Amino acid sequence: FLFRLFPLREHGMNWRARPLTCQEIQAFKKSKEVMDRFLRAYKLMLGFYGISLVNEETGELERAENWRERFENLNRFSHNNLRITRILKCLGEMGYEDYQVHLVKFFLTETLVEETLPNVKRSALDYFLFTVRSKEKRRELIHYAWQHFKPQSSFVWGPRDKLQKYR
Repeated sequence: FLFRLFPLREHGMNWRARPLTCQEIQAFKKSKEVMDRFLRAYKLMLGFYGISLVNEETGELERAENWRERFENLNRFSHNNLRITRILKCLGEMGYEDYQVHLVKFFLTETLVEETLPNVKRSALDYFLFTVRSKEKRRELIHYAWQHFKPQSSFVWGPRDKLQKYR
């Protein structure tokens, strides 16, 4: 199901799912119908995770009304983290790099600042962060994570000297 909604150019957990080709990705991007369906699938999955897309232009997100029960599910079942990583990678493939940034920052905020998703924290730091295609945006997110990580001295996702100088 998920591999059909969020296809990638790499094999995932389902080895029967054929990886996308670059030509297929380009064809998808040119089809308004395909891209509309992709966006609907993204919103559907966000809703499942207790998140709402509030701005389709920017990718800005917020907690959905059902966030408490859905976050409980996210904390309880770690297999969701693999799905979120897949969605993030697919967002990048389909040209939604800004959406990637917003989704990663959402999870960093919920894990490190709000502390509502403690069992998602490792995946957010180890995997979600590194799906972001833009090196500049990825650096900004790593710096954001470092600023909010406790204890800061245990942060291992970037060199401390560069994080302290980052502007």
